[in-house]
Amino acid sequence: MSAVVSGARMRKNRAGVLDKAETLIKALPWLERFHGTTVVVKYGGHAMSDEALRHSFAEDIVFLRYAGLRPVVVHGGGPQINAALEQAGIASTFTAGLRVTTPEAMEVVRMVLTGQVQRDVVGLINRHGPFAVGMSGEDANLFTAERKPALVDGEPVDIGQVGEIVEVQVGAVRALLDDDRVPVVSSVARGDDGEIYNVNADTAAAALAVALDATKLVVLTDVEGLYADWPDSDDVIDSLTTDELAMLLPELSAGMVPKMEACLHAVRGGVPQAHVLDGRVPHSLLLEIFTDEGIGTMVLPTPAGAPTP
Repeated sequence: MSAVVSGARMRKNRAGVLDKAETLIKALPWLERFHGTTVVVKYGGHAMSDEALRHSFAEDIVFLRYAGLRPVVVHGGGPQINAALEQAGIASTFTAGLRVTTPEAMEVVRMVLTGQVQRDVVGLINRHGPFAVGMSGEDANLFTAERKPALVDGEPVDIGQVGEIVEVQVGAVRALLDDDRVPVVSSVARGDDGEIYNVNADTAAAALAVALDATKLVVLTDVEGLYADWPDSDDVIDSLTTDELAMLLPELSAGMVPKMEACLHAVRGGVPQAHVLDGRVPHSLLLEIFTDEGIGTMVLPTPAGAPTP
């Protein structure tokens, strides 16, 4: 009886092993395609505040590194900034999806992004090896920004020390990548006027992806992707072109606009693909890059000669 049970267990275990082998083999075309390429990942939202998801994100980044890709992480820190501003007694408001940033708020934003969130991300990745190196957009003049007003009903509204990136110098990032490191970049920038600016992390990730000639931009967020008819439907658009996305932008919710604008800017700037993924799904990054099905919404270039929607 015991031999029969043992044989059944062995067959079951073998089946499980074969399933794992099949999964690995299915990843082979994607490993070949993306080996040696740069992937910029914007990290934020719920994935940054949930303990288990924070660890799985770090594992994903290390997996990409060992698989031969060159990942770059650009992070925000909305929940952590909100908590720090509340603790400091500073009001936190948003206009057109962008944080209104007074000089007092900017000091908190800078401290939280470079001194707290970045160190946490670097530490989680480096549990697996000496890979991650933290950078601010101020370091080596990585990001230069100018003051950016918000547009409300077509009119500019001053929202303080919020910047729009006008120049990207990627020499320091390339040096880290060439040294097999994983740059972890905070979305803070310096202006030619000496002012420090809070830069939307989605926008910063897109600008960096273009400057690095990245193969992909991946934006992790708190929704499944771009919904086709929200709130009437939760159907997710699998893929769309830049022209199709440009047509949809005016209809999107304020929170999705910076993310989709980032995808649009990246792909129109030469990045072959941009993706919006649900960061609440463990290992969503690996599912997108290494499986046939993929998840979330993918933005692709509009084919040459295609009619305007």
